[in-house]
Amino acid sequence: MSFSIQNLHFSPTPLTLGIGLITLIAVAALCLLAWHRSVHRGRTGALEALRFLITLIVVLLLWKPEWRTVLNPESMPRVAILTDASGSMTTIDAELPLTLSPTQEIVSRSEWVEQINNDDLEASLRADGSNELIQRNIAAPPKDEGELAGTDLTQPITELLETEGNLRAVVLFSDGDFNLGQPPVVGAQKLLQRGVPLFTIPVGSSKRLPDLDLLSVTAPTYGIVGENVQIPFSVRSSLEREVRTVVRIRDENGVERTKELTLPPGEITYDSILWKIESEGSNTLELSIPFADGERIDSNNMRKFTLSGRPESIKVLVIDSLPRWEYRYLRNALSRDPGVELSCLLFHPSLGMGDGPDYIEEFPEKPEDLAQYDVIMLGDVGVGGGQLTTDQCAMIAGLVENQASGVVFLPGPKGHQRSLLETELGPLIPVTLDPDQPNGIVDPIASPLELTGEGRGSLLTLLADTEEANPDVWRSLPGFYWHSAALKAKGGTEVLAVHSNRRTNFGPTPIIVTSAAGNGKVLYMGIDSAWRWRRGVEDKYHYRFWGQVARWMSYQRNMAAGQRIRLYFTPERPVPGDTVTLNANAFDPNGAPLEEGQVLIDATLPDGRVEQLALEQNDTGWGAFSGRLRITQPGEWKLAARIAGDESEPVQTKLLAQGVELEKVGQPAKPGVLEEMARIARGRMIEPSQLADLVREVQALPDPKPIENRVSLWSHWLTLTLVILLLSVFWIGRKLNGTF
Repeated sequence: MSFSIQNLHFSPTPLTLGIGLITLIAVAALCLLAWHRSVHRGRTGALEALRFLITLIVVLLLWKPEWRTVLNPESMPRVAILTDASGSMTTIDAELPLTLSPTQEIVSRSEWVEQINNDDLEASLRADGSNELIQRNIAAPPKDEGELAGTDLTQPITELLETEGNLRAVVLFSDGDFNLGQPPVVGAQKLLQRGVPLFTIPVGSSKRLPDLDLLSVTAPTYGIVGENVQIPFSVRSSLEREVRTVVRIRDENGVERTKELTLPPGEITYDSILWKIESEGSNTLELSIPFADGERIDSNNMRKFTLSGRPESIKVLVIDSLPRWEYRYLRNALSRDPGVELSCLLFHPSLGMGDGPDYIEEFPEKPEDLAQYDVIMLGDVGVGGGQLTTDQCAMIAGLVENQASGVVFLPGPKGHQRSLLETELGPLIPVTLDPDQPNGIVDPIASPLELTGEGRGSLLTLLADTEEANPDVWRSLPGFYWHSAALKAKGGTEVLAVHSNRRTNFGPTPIIVTSAAGNGKVLYMGIDSAWRWRRGVEDKYHYRFWGQVARWMSYQRNMAAGQRIRLYFTPERPVPGDTVTLNANAFDPNGAPLEEGQVLIDATLPDGRVEQLALEQNDTGWGAFSGRLRITQPGEWKLAARIAGDESEPVQTKLLAQGVELEKVGQPAKPGVLEEMARIARGRMIEPSQLADLVREVQALPDPKPIENRVSLWSHWLTLTLVILLLSVFWIGRKLNGTF
């Protein structure tokens, strides 16, 4: 039930109406009784009147009062024509009707709208002057290059309703593609609340144009001079046939590499190509695929990116207990690698500590001494027996997790590494070991390694010059006799190779497994026979494998390094809207981890503006700092990391934010979005062949209803403030009334 008093409208329920009336009668009786008994009838009468007024206001609020005003339109009814002017409307897939093109020419979506939305249609919608037309382009590309171009179908409708008060109907020409703002149904609901029907005209084909689209290229930021870099990419084919093509990568000097690629119809293909860095410095590379027969768009067949070449000196520490064959050949491989600076620590049980070139006499005592190593390789070594201590194991784990170093586990037949499970290195081992076979398993015949799907695409296991030839190389490698008894790989790890002949209850026995540990990396190598890969080929595959391991594990740690600070970040190739995690390790003048201080990042945006970010120190004791940077613009971001108060040169690096193209040319139209909007707003989706129905339906619409504005007094903040104010006055009045 409801009733009104002028512009004040009440909507009580029978229950709240009855309770309110009974309350008013009861309070009125109490007020009269209190006034009659009072000695000071004047003051008491005013207080009781105030009490009754407060009660009346509360009762009226229970009846949900609203203040309603009606605005009668002063102009003729208006019909708004909204035209989608976004980038997706340049897609050439719209077929002109026979009335405009006898051959039904295929034009762009925007050209189709221009020819359909002609003078004849406008004159028909005006209905001999009974309607006014409003024409607006929506989702046009922004003038500021730093802003993202996208389509918001809700915001234009909201702005239209705010500025126009006499709308008869809204007509929307669009392909239905949206990528910004609220869902389009929100705009349709707002039209429904105002009683304005929406008529949508879908533009474009609902099927994807025949096209090859180079979706992404996720290259690393730098690589080592003279080494291969793996560059992953993805290609989507919307052709209806299988395409055999060639992926081409080319640098600024015209040097190029190619790779044959087969693209299945209607699928996304993920692949990678190798590029060998020949010189130092930054180089702009171009990855492209040729224009295929039947393809309609050629603007998305190429992407450019930058890649820097660096001469690196990777510091590696190898620790073992016995000079077994695997240790000897590993030491030789790393000591002869010009990019590796090797240190060895050998705990010989009977002859004492190993000595000679590249050897150190004892494990580094201080964290700053250990922090110089990019990679630590742990052979058949454990805790106790004159080998490592639990504190030293904790130092290694802290270095990996907080300073982005890498650790390689190389177990042996002595089973010493089992004792590491009880230290802080235990959680870093990426496999679950069989407790019943601590010394591993020996097979009577040699067994080969079998690469997994991840291993076939990993740079770590790339032993051939091309990815196509890599499986043949692995099949030709000599097998192994001994392997560590691993039951399964832990969650979150990546298995690159398994035992070809042995299985556990969890599947094939994992042999080569990688994982992340904090900021660092972990590699588990469950055999001690990699040195046998030298048979017939000498150092070719053995040296290459361990060189790739050292560079892969030290990559992130050496992204940007100086004397007192080291900076690294993820992701390496962000897009606007991403948040980049910045990590830094800072050191005092003596090389020890910085305990007190602040690391500042000066970020120079692509438009020249500079933002400063203070990294927070992690409570680890390793001088680790971290922070987050929001990427707002595409282009090159220059980062400079420095220690507050330190006058030395800051560590500088570049972060390339790839531009995001929200507007995709060649994507299929989405008529379902337009149909849903029209249904909610009590309108209709008009097919291009039914434009005559649009004119008739718009002309048949009644005049727009006057706009009724409602202010809900029962939930307004001013009403609550008034009640609190009156209650305060009443309470103070009662106190004063009792004192005189």
